[in-house]
Amino acid sequence: MNVNELDRNSGGPRAAIVGKVEPDSPGPGPFIMAADTLEGNFVLGPGGDKLGKLAHIMLDVSDGRIAYGVLSFGGFLGVGGKLFAVPWSALTLDIQRKSFVVGIDKERLEAAPGFDQDHWPSMADQQWATSIHEYYGTPPYWKEGQYGRETEL
Repeated sequence: MNVNELDRNSGGPRAAIVGKVEPDSPGPGPFIMAADTLEGNFVLGPGGDKLGKLAHIMLDVSDGRIAYGVLSFGGFLGVGGKLFAVPWSALTLDIQRKSFVVGIDKERLEAAPGFDQDHWPSMADQQWATSIHEYYGTPPYWKEGQYGRETEL
């Protein structure tokens, strides 16, 4: 099974969660977590290979939704790497490995639309956002049916 299919029928774009959840574990996670606890987590391919790290979590502030996880890939000691906006619904949180899993391999990631730290795309541009969702095979998070209404970016 493609990990991106794990949460497709859940009614909304969100990262799926896999792994055993202990009912008496301390703290709010894994269903509600501080964003900064997730930033820096490894992002793995479907075979478990390390693709990079989650560098940023991008919010659609007007709708109160997570839009993208920004994956940092390549470079040396955080310098010169490429960044990729991955739709949040394309990520699966693996609580056992404390990592995210995305359903693409390294070669497909290398070919993905990316950007560098000094040249971010306009993530509110609907054409750009649609192309990103198409690349990762996820429905746009703002489309009707996801949250009962259609919104503009």
